[in-house]
Amino acid sequence: MHRRRVTWVGRGGLMSINGHPDHGPMRAGIAVADVAAGLFCALAVMTALLEREASGKGQWVQVSLLQSMISMLDFQAARWLFLKEIPGQPGNDPPTSIPTGVYPTVDGHIKIAAGEQAMFKRLCDAMGADDLWNTPAYSTEESRSENRKALNRDLSERTRQHTSAYWLELFERGSVAAGPINRMDEVFADPQVKHLRVAQPLVHQTMGPIEVVGQPFELSRTPAQMRSPAPLRGEHTDEVLAEAGYSSDEIAEFRAGGVV
Repeated sequence: MHRRRVTWVGRGGLMSINGHPDHGPMRAGIAVADVAAGLFCALAVMTALLEREASGKGQWVQVSLLQSMISMLDFQAARWLFLKEIPGQPGNDPPTSIPTGVYPTVDGHIKIAAGEQAMFKRLCDAMGADDLWNTPAYSTEESRSENRKALNRDLSERTRQHTSAYWLELFERGSVAAGPINRMDEVFADPQVKHLRVAQPLVHQTMGPIEVVGQPFELSRTPAQMRSPAPLRGEHTDEVLAEAGYSSDEIAEFRAGGVV
């Protein structure tokens, strides 16, 4: 039976809310639906195992790529289900919190999240922007949302006057939620990433020493460890066939005949 290849991020709604509205639907930079389905499957298996401790019975576990993608939509899905609003593409200007987004600096961009009243006050204090705090159009969360374009413009005029490092240090002292927007090399050079030992060293069969992304969690009694890279194609064929009961001569015949 012929099966059409489906883009789950498109069918599941993510592409319609991702990216800038001037650029049309935008795919995500990673396989969101696939990764989400794997995580949900692992959770489902653990849930079934836990239930088995009470009932003594097993059960089938089913996970859908489409359903997993929709489950990841979070509040954007709720906007339709609760309010019948069709979310658009917000770009870097989230619809539920302002100011929250990407702001230019002398040497790049930074992310700032200061939508709540107390957070916005800390932002204004850290930047020495009493004029913004005292502007009636920015005085409440609701008014800031209504005047989001003007506020983003006013903030951008200020942030582009200094470097990213300058602002991030200032915001750290002022308890402002902000952070860098790292390229991949900067991600793995980050001191916290190194502290977490995200990159794990391994020796690849043909590439030699490499690093891979380790498990994203820590267990105190049974810590995780990356022991080997993914096997090469057919690397364990002989072992698998031997475990299935085939002799060395039979496996050799399979290879000679092009079966494996």
